[in-house]
Amino acid sequence: MHLWPSGGVHEWPSGGVSGSQSHRRGHLVYAARGLLAVHTGQGTSIVPANRVAWTPAEITHRHRAHGDTEMRILFVSDALAPLLPSRPAVLAVSALAREALLTLTGPRSHDPAVREGHRDAQERLEHVLVDELGVAPERPLHLPAPSDSRLRALARLLDRDPGNSAPLSDLGRQVGASARTLSRLLSAELGVSFYEWRTQLRTYHALVLLAEGHDVTYVAHACGWSNASSFIAAFTSVMGTSPGRYRQAARAGGSARQKSLAVSADGERP
Repeated sequence: MHLWPSGGVHEWPSGGVSGSQSHRRGHLVYAARGLLAVHTGQGTSIVPANRVAWTPAEITHRHRAHGDTEMRILFVSDALAPLLPSRPAVLAVSALAREALLTLTGPRSHDPAVREGHRDAQERLEHVLVDELGVAPERPLHLPAPSDSRLRALARLLDRDPGNSAPLSDLGRQVGASARTLSRLLSAELGVSFYEWRTQLRTYHALVLLAEGHDVTYVAHACGWSNASSFIAAFTSVMGTSPGRYRQAARAGGSARQKSLAVSADGERP
């Protein structure tokens, strides 16, 4: 195992889970291959290959891998962290940001002799990365954790069965609240409609199933879409790519040029 102060690489088997932890510096996590879920007390961030999750300093979190996953983690300097959101967030990753992340978590960071010789270049590249993420749009791949007991019950119900297409009035009878009350709570607490919230939850489950290798038709029905075409349209509108292309990228992606580097920064407290 190799550790370094700025971050690292962690090869996760599918289903791998970290313990709960926190760091004195905020950090970015990126799935160069596979899919990551970052769980905090504020909700769950979903990190497919075209997104990066930001977790601010001192926030307790844990990671879970879906599909064989190569996680890149980068601890952001105290000087640059204020340029990123003050809460957990999922940001779009441009081609430039992706390459910067891979470089900043690659051999230059791992080898102390090389790292020392490239320190100034690394700092400049980190500035570029944070500047790029600072203008990147946030994407609806953070599932906030509701605090109201009725919303939590509804979340558990749909998490167990994302394909459940029952109307909110029927679901409300199962959790002890009217559709009107649940709609009001979702708007007041999470700032979304029931349709938006259920679509986010279904998209999360679809990402997981695709990363684990299931085909598009199976995922569509398992997550509540009536047919593959409607699923493809909804998925593409959220992700900016089709489920088929996403599935291929999640399973084949990563940085082949650095495949021999298997480094874990999990559990470190820089």
